[in-house]
Amino acid sequence: MYNFVDLFAGCGGLSEGFYRENFKALAHVEINKTACDTLKSRMKFYGYSNFDDEVLNVDITYSKINDLIDNAVKGREVDLIVGGPPCQAYSSLGRAQDDNAMKDDPRNYLFESYIHVLHHLNPKIFVFENVTGLLSAKINGHKIVNTILEKLGEKYTLIDNPKDMVLNSADYGVPQIRKRIIIVGVRKDLPFNANEIYSSIIKTHSDLKSSEDNVEKYVTVKEAIADLPFLKSGEGADVTEFKSKGNNSFLDGIINKKSNVLRHHISRNLNSLDVERYSEMSKNHWTFTELLMNRPDLQHPKQRVFNNSYCVQFWDKPARTIIAHLYKDGNQFIHPDFKQGRSITPREAARLQSFPDDFIFEGSRTEIYKQIGNAVPVLFAQAIAKGCKKVLDKYGI
Repeated sequence: MYNFVDLFAGCGGLSEGFYRENFKALAHVEINKTACDTLKSRMKFYGYSNFDDEVLNVDITYSKINDLIDNAVKGREVDLIVGGPPCQAYSSLGRAQDDNAMKDDPRNYLFESYIHVLHHLNPKIFVFENVTGLLSAKINGHKIVNTILEKLGEKYTLIDNPKDMVLNSADYGVPQIRKRIIIVGVRKDLPFNANEIYSSIIKTHSDLKSSEDNVEKYVTVKEAIADLPFLKSGEGADVTEFKSKGNNSFLDGIINKKSNVLRHHISRNLNSLDVERYSEMSKNHWTFTELLMNRPDLQHPKQRVFNNSYCVQFWDKPARTIIAHLYKDGNQFIHPDFKQGRSITPREAARLQSFPDDFIFEGSRTEIYKQIGNAVPVLFAQAIAKGCKKVLDKYGI
C-alpha cells in the first residue's frame, strides 16, 4: 500500500480517486472548515480512526505547516503528494473579471507553499492539478507556469512540453468536459521518469467509440443523472428514500446498490420567470441569445447578453465544466428535461463530477455546491492514481 498527502484537499476529489486504488491518506491540508468536515466524514467511511489528527484545517502558508504535517504523518513514508492550489488567479475568467488581471492576487503564489511542503516530505511522485489558464497566466510579463515548472523540476523529472500535461476528464469516464493541467513529477533518484507515469494514465473514453482501442464513447448527462427522481423548482430533500433503476457502466460505479438513501437531491427555489426561461431553453435547445430573440418577454433586467449566461446541459452529451459558481446560481447548468424547469441539484452536480452516491458532503447547500465545483472529478483522479500505482508496482518501489 502506498501513502499520500493531499494539499489544498478541498472536499477530497483527488483523495477519493486514490482511495479507490488502495492508497492510504496520511494527511490532508485544507483551509475551509466545512470541506474539512467532508474530508473527515469520508475518512470515517473508509475506516480511518485518526481523521481528527490527519485532516488539518489550516492555512498552508502558516510558517510551521511542515511541523503540523509531520505530526500527522508520524514518521510514515510519504510516497506521493497530490493537490492543486486554488485556481481563480490562473483562470481566464478570473483574469477577465479583475481590473488588474489578478496580478495582485496572493493565490498566484500558493504554489510556493506546495513546493515548500514537497521539498520537506520528498515523496517519490507528486501530482499538481490546476486550470489550463495556468499555461497563459502572466505576472509582470512573465509566464507563471515557467516559474512553477522550474521550481518543481529542481528535484523532480517532468515531461518537456507543458501542453502535453493537459488532460480532459471526459477521456477517463467522467460525464463532463473538463480540461485541466496535470503536472506529474518523479524524484530524480528513481529508475523511472514522468513520461512513464503519463503513459500509464490510460484513456478509456472518446468522443468517437473505437472498438480497436477498447475505448467507449463519452459518458453523457443522460447516463449520469436520468435515473434520479423528477423534481421541480424548490422540490426534493437533503435525505430521501430512493432506489435507482438506472443500468449502465457509469452508474455501476456510482450507485451503492445496498443503500435506499439518496442525499443532496434538492432543487433551488426559482421565480416563475426563470422556470419559464429554463423550460423554453431546454425544450428548444436554445442558447440564451436565441431565447432573447424568440421570447423577448423573458429578458432579465440584469442579464449579461452572451450565450454562457444561461446554458442548458444536453442529455446526449457530457456536461460542460462544473464550477463553484453553482453556489450563486444555476443559470449555466439548466437541467435538460424542460418539464422539470430547474437547474441541477447538488447530487446531480456530484454525479457529473463522478462522485459516488454514498459520498456525503457536509455543510449548507451553498457550501456543498462550492465543494463540488472546486473538486477534481473522482474517475479522473482514479485514472491518475492507477497510472502512478502501475509504475510504482512495476519497479517495486
